[in-house]
Order: sequence, then C-alpha cells, then structure tokens
Amino acid sequence: MNLFKEIPDELPEELVTVLAESEGVRIERIVSDGHASPEGFWYDQEQHEWVLLLAGAAVLSIEINDEVETVELSAGDHLLIPAHQRHRVESTSSTEKTIWLAVYYENDSI
Repeated sequence: MNLFKEIPDELPEELVTVLAESEGVRIERIVSDGHASPEGFWYDQEQHEWVLLLAGAAVLSIEINDEVETVELSAGDHLLIPAHQRHRVESTSSTEKTIWLAVYYENDSI
C-alpha cells in the first residue's frame, strides 16, 4: 500500500485506515482535509500516540500542567503525546490533504 494513494477527492470526515494492529499497538493513516476537533472536544486517550505529519499542515492544542500550548506541524514534523495528555486538533490544511501516520501504543508494547 502507498500512503499517498487511494485518497478520495472529497472527505466529509477524516479518513482513518488501520495499517497494522496487534496487542497493544495500532498504526493508522489519517487523512484530514480542513478538519478539526469539534468545538470543546479534547482527546484523552488510554494509549500513547506518536504522530508523524507526512503532508499538509496542522495546528494542535495540548494541555500541559493546566496550560494550553499550541503546536504547529508541517510535513516531516513528529510529536509524542503521552497517554491521558489532553489534546485537540485546532485546524488542518484546507488547501491540501493533511496525511498523518499515527502509532498508538501501551507502555509495555514498545
């Protein structure tokens, strides 16, 4: 599979494709097209998330010690989000597809 192929021209919702999965680890390709987290919604995940931005751009908000930090990502940038670190996607590029490679894992999985 090629991570840049089989992407529909129009995406009413983010496209999430599970590429590999085993006990405690999941690897996904996520394609965004101007998408963002719903207003007021924050992710608070059980697993750690390592994300690599392959194409496009994104702005994330991450809650660190009761403060909210903004992180801007462009192609090639990667980020580790520990389990239960609240975060949200503020925006993704509306002029090109934003393609993410996300790895979700538990402490003892990697």
